[in-house]
Amino acid sequence: VYLQVITGFLGSGKTTLLNALLKQDHGRRIAVIENEFGEIDIDSELVAFKESVEGDQAIMMLNNGCICCTVKEDLLVMLEELVARRDKFDHVVIETTGLANPKPIIETFRAYQPVAEQYCLDGVLTLVDAKHVGQHLDEEKEDGVVNEAVAQVAYADRIILNKTDLVSKEELESVERRLSSINNLAQVVRAQRADVKADYVLGIGGFDLDRVADEAAHSEAHAHGNGHEHSHSHDHSHEGHDHSHHDHMHDDKVTSVSVELDGDLDLDLVNDWMEDLLIDSSEDLYRFKGVLAIDGWPDRFIFQGVHAVFEGTPGKPWREGESHKSRMVFIGRDLDAKVLREGLQQCLVKAARV
Repeated sequence: VYLQVITGFLGSGKTTLLNALLKQDHGRRIAVIENEFGEIDIDSELVAFKESVEGDQAIMMLNNGCICCTVKEDLLVMLEELVARRDKFDHVVIETTGLANPKPIIETFRAYQPVAEQYCLDGVLTLVDAKHVGQHLDEEKEDGVVNEAVAQVAYADRIILNKTDLVSKEELESVERRLSSINNLAQVVRAQRADVKADYVLGIGGFDLDRVADEAAHSEAHAHGNGHEHSHSHDHSHEGHDHSHHDHMHDDKVTSVSVELDGDLDLDLVNDWMEDLLIDSSEDLYRFKGVLAIDGWPDRFIFQGVHAVFEGTPGKPWREGESHKSRMVFIGRDLDAKVLREGLQQCLVKAARV
């Protein structure tokens, strides 16, 4: 069974790509494992298909942790469970949380023999947000904390340069030069709304960890040589040795805040609150997504954004008698959980629904 890893920083378009991939008539049978960084499962609401694992497409969730560290064992269990149904799938696609460093994931597949015998790690596909990638690549990290955005580019076999409609031609070319300076072997394709053919995502054609490690070393040397202050933690040519736990560390200032409320929200109050929040905190608010119950709306309202760029769309209708709940997840630096929870609470409609 071929296994693809889809990675990319927060809000780069991974879930949008999965939706498109599952809708395309490409004749492949796909199982998807999603990694949600937060206590509340939002991505499963955003993915188009949620059929049982007995069908041709399955969505399996790993919650509240990063796939490269805290939930690694859960991932291995899921992969072993899928082996029992391998006749129903041609490909397994793993979507990592935006804060995942691909290196420990890749090493896991090499080191864990039961999985390595059943799966062919076909490659890493990285999505890049053309508008915001620069600030993530340039973000300074403490010693021993990997810059995840740089690692995701360095370990890519293929890159989707997404959201190209949000930047100028000059900005786009500058981003492409920067990506090439980090990983000049990865194929790069431009896209809007992650609209690419399935063949670009599936059947990448093999993965060479040694080559990627060399590229990571090259990218670090290049970044420091050009004045970019990155603190990478890639081990270079250390096959067979124990790896430092630094490979699994993330910036402690990047956290996830999950909010869940019963009842309906006033849309005007939500808009005002989000506007104030983005004015004050858009630089530190890497990603936010939610499924909201809006007063007077028959459908769920699906809401997601990256920094100051956000969008909303109607989702599935509420069933008759179904309890209305609003759920939001915020991912960013120095988030104040109390302020976020109280802010959303202030948007609740006071009168109870009859």
